[in-house]
Amino acid sequence: MRINGAIVSILLLALFASGSPRADTLSPHYEKADSLLIVKSERKLYLLKEGEVLRDFDIALGLMPEGPKQREGDFRTPEGLYYLDARNPNSDYFLSLQISYPNPQDVARARSQGAEPGGQIMIHGQPNEPKYSESRYENWDWTDGCVAVSNSDMVDIWLMTEEGTPIEIRP
Repeated sequence: MRINGAIVSILLLALFASGSPRADTLSPHYEKADSLLIVKSERKLYLLKEGEVLRDFDIALGLMPEGPKQREGDFRTPEGLYYLDARNPNSDYFLSLQISYPNPQDVARARSQGAEPGGQIMIHGQPNEPKYSESRYENWDWTDGCVAVSNSDMVDIWLMTEEGTPIEIRP
């Protein structure tokens, strides 16, 4: 049985926002990150606070993971400086956080090549309606250019970030 990401996020946010004593016993530490670092070559997402790693997560990238995103449809994950632009508890994937791609440099680069830069780059969990086996999502780069994590990791990232949090994506 699949549970809608919105329901899970509402329940979790209510639990942790309530400051209930059970929140401490049921969960790891949910301190807010002040920045995110994604290192594509390591397949890692780091939540940082004052330059120190709060948590790190294994990630999957776009089907063509090497190099920065150049244009719409190239299956690459962007590289550069961005921020968390929006939160979507009703995504086609288990929760999603929109990355502010494209920035002005991305738009200029794509247009200089006669292309559109694309968009809708997210950090998200697994598909709500998977097309492949669970092991494929765990062991392969499979997105169209997004950053994917496990659903349990997505809950932690969701709870430890806010809109406007800066993100650096490195090769």
